[in-house]
Amino acid sequence: MSEEKQPTPRQNRPAGMMRGGPGGRRGVMPGDKPKDFMGTLRRLLSYFKPELIGFLLVVAVTIASVYFTVSAPKILGNATNQLFQGIISKQLPSGTTKAQVIAMLKARGQDQIAEMISNMNIVPGAGVDFSAIGRILLTLAGVYLLAALFQWIQQYVMAGVSQRTVYRLRRDIDQKLRRLPLKYYDNHPHGDVLSRVTNDVDNIAHTLQQTITQLLTSIATVVGVLIMMFRISSLLSWISLAVIPVSLVITMIIARQSQKQFVEQWNSTGTVNSHVEEMFTGHTLVKAFNREDVAIDRFHEENEKLFQASFKAQFISGLIHPVINFVNNLNYVAIAVLGGIRVANGVISLGDVQAFIQYSRQFTQPIVQVASIMNVLQSTVASAERVFELLDEPEEEPDKDNPAELPEVKGHVRFEHVYFSYNPDVPLIEDLNLDVPAGSTIAIVGPTGAGKTTLVNLLMRFYDVNSGRITIDGVDTRDMRREDLRRIFGMVLQDTWLFNGTIRENIAYGREDATDEEIINAAKAAYVDHFVRTLPEGYNTMLTGDATNISQGQRQLITIARAFLADPKILILDEATSSVDTRTEMLIQKAMENLMKGRTSFVIAHRLSTIRDANTIIVMDHGRIVEQGNHKQLMEKKGFYYNLYMSQFQGALVDETA
Repeated sequence: MSEEKQPTPRQNRPAGMMRGGPGGRRGVMPGDKPKDFMGTLRRLLSYFKPELIGFLLVVAVTIASVYFTVSAPKILGNATNQLFQGIISKQLPSGTTKAQVIAMLKARGQDQIAEMISNMNIVPGAGVDFSAIGRILLTLAGVYLLAALFQWIQQYVMAGVSQRTVYRLRRDIDQKLRRLPLKYYDNHPHGDVLSRVTNDVDNIAHTLQQTITQLLTSIATVVGVLIMMFRISSLLSWISLAVIPVSLVITMIIARQSQKQFVEQWNSTGTVNSHVEEMFTGHTLVKAFNREDVAIDRFHEENEKLFQASFKAQFISGLIHPVINFVNNLNYVAIAVLGGIRVANGVISLGDVQAFIQYSRQFTQPIVQVASIMNVLQSTVASAERVFELLDEPEEEPDKDNPAELPEVKGHVRFEHVYFSYNPDVPLIEDLNLDVPAGSTIAIVGPTGAGKTTLVNLLMRFYDVNSGRITIDGVDTRDMRREDLRRIFGMVLQDTWLFNGTIRENIAYGREDATDEEIINAAKAAYVDHFVRTLPEGYNTMLTGDATNISQGQRQLITIARAFLADPKILILDEATSSVDTRTEMLIQKAMENLMKGRTSFVIAHRLSTIRDANTIIVMDHGRIVEQGNHKQLMEKKGFYYNLYMSQFQGALVDETA
């Protein structure tokens, strides 16, 4: 299509045919932060309202799971006490009482051992009570099973809660994309839109499924473990608490340094990906100009930068765990030494020290986890912010409540005093008047930026006029539903849009209820049937990868067959022969001539030789109709059209005689 001074050249595609690619914005990466964290988080949490009962159930089973998990070390400590006390009692003389043993030890000057035994529940000479230990271990196994069961319930319920929440979010996005005006797609790269719909939503889904349960479990574990630790020993608990600020400071210092390297890593990754994509896309030209060595050298250079950045990022971030483990091991040594002294003094039992060591291990891990989760939440809220920006975009004006209908479309089109501009400060079309009788062929020509594409956008109501009106059979197009209006039109564009599917499905795209006979008749009329039957799978041949398994001309003929099958009353043909060879162009011209019979047709062309037989040729410049008439009349005027036509003809003549 002709290019005008508009946001992008993609506005010529009808709604529902917008295409994007992976080259847009990369989505939210580490280091990206939201502009309004709390406001976006509250809005994201509002999507949880329908799932409040399920979410409360997740909280309840999380607390239950943590309760049983936290109880396990204490129960295991009781088994250790039973074993230790049994071993000690076995070494004491049988037939004596606990009080007699303590008195004997004090008489010998062994006060510390006597104090330790005084806090034990032993019977001298009894030995180890293995039945009691067995009961404790069975209880412990039951506790672990219950903890695992509640964890399973937590994950199962949260999966439903998160997926239903994300389903509603995706549904809102899908509905929003349908209501957005074409102006939004013109002003936003397709890659950016796709990134919001896929990468950002997937980021949110992952956080809802995994991070929230981890956060709930970590918080509950910290609270539960802290309670159990203080119940065992307040002194040892305060020693363990002293490790937390040290761990957090170390984590923050290392994370700050690694964050810089991760940003550099993502930047280098983008550069490498861009270079590889560019070189593979244009590999034919790279080979033709013998630039392989330069391309390889550039790749090695960028790959080396990526290696250095990735190595530093992974190495520095990998320091967190060993450093934290070192601090935790110091804490472990302190607890073991002080705990041993207090066991020897009879203050606490050996099983309690063992349980406390386990609790201290469990205590630091969820704290570090919460710190890392907060980093993930930053990225997730940034993703949510981008999604909500999309949901908050202004929508196109809704159709009227009582839309006009055309029971029988003849195809008489009128532009009456039409004014339009994409940018209010830059006028484009001013006071355009045009009368197109039903069944006539109107060719629109002019230089780039003249307003040719804009006429199509206004006809299809991809954009609405600023003032004036466009009518079809006397009915203002703004009084019609967009769906009804666009059903009147058929489009054959320079950009041959085909989707992944069979040739049969692509032809039937505009009319899903078409029979095989109707599809084949349309294919024959568009000169598609012959080449399709030469393919191994015929009409069931799959078109993949932008239909690169067939030629450009064949793709164009399929789009014409699609228009034949849709049987529109008004046609828009846009540079349909601009990128094919002469022989294929003749086939396409014949197919289009068949297609235009009995229909109102708007033909946009740069090759002026292809529109000489049009009923009326409209010459546009800067949004105005500067000349109007048939080919013969315009050539006799020797004006704007004459100069355009002769410049092309003379250019071709010079090429032939050169």
